[in-house]
Amino acid sequence: MGGVLAVIPARYASTRLPAKPLALISGKPMIQHVYERVRKAKRVTEVVVATDDQRIVDVIRACGGSAVMTDPEARSGTDRVAEVAFANAETVVINIQGDEPLVHPDMVDQLASFLVQNQNVPMASLMTRLRRNADLGNPNVVKVVVDLEGYALYFSRAPIPWQRAKAPARPATEYVFKHLGIYGYQRDFVLRFPKLAPTALEQLEQLEQLRALEHGHRIKMLLTPHDSTGVDTPEDLTHVAVLMAGGTA
Repeated sequence: MGGVLAVIPARYASTRLPAKPLALISGKPMIQHVYERVRKAKRVTEVVVATDDQRIVDVIRACGGSAVMTDPEARSGTDRVAEVAFANAETVVINIQGDEPLVHPDMVDQLASFLVQNQNVPMASLMTRLRRNADLGNPNVVKVVVDLEGYALYFSRAPIPWQRAKAPARPATEYVFKHLGIYGYQRDFVLRFPKLAPTALEQLEQLEQLRALEHGHRIKMLLTPHDSTGVDTPEDLTHVAVLMAGGTA
């Protein structure tokens, strides 16, 4: 027992960007960018890509990585992560989404170190300061507000919280953070999570982390200076490619 397992779930199909994990950025499949960046994390014992498509497995194995086929009927990336965690002995599990090609290794290490040192915390994630006003109204940029101890109160695609008393009323930007697509769990919790019944707010916002909150589980949010850009659309893909080509990512 012991150690830190990093799992990168990658589903081939995508409504807005078909074959998203294999989309090329600077001549390399996106999933390979994610894998290679996570592999640089110092606190990680093993990195595994969990997917539903042999083509993704082939890409990762061709670059010397580890990839496994998971249940094609898995409802979510977390289900794939839990399937890999069940077959491994590491006590801390980090879930890095396969559409985060700008993930920084320090982000993985920050989550891993916290959960190794705080075994009583079942789940943690990362947030950063909002850098662009346009992100407030962008539903693809998830916002989070936290309590006084840094635990998540709510996640939303909407601009929260709202300063009603201000003239004109506007979002309270000093209290809202951008949620980044990386999660950490104690192994026992990630094995339990897929068994929790889906919840109303989760389905309304299409944010799986709300399931944990609605079932009464706390999520510790860690502030990171790093940012990341999830790729959901062709426009996101172009934006990430420009950042990489310019050496700013």
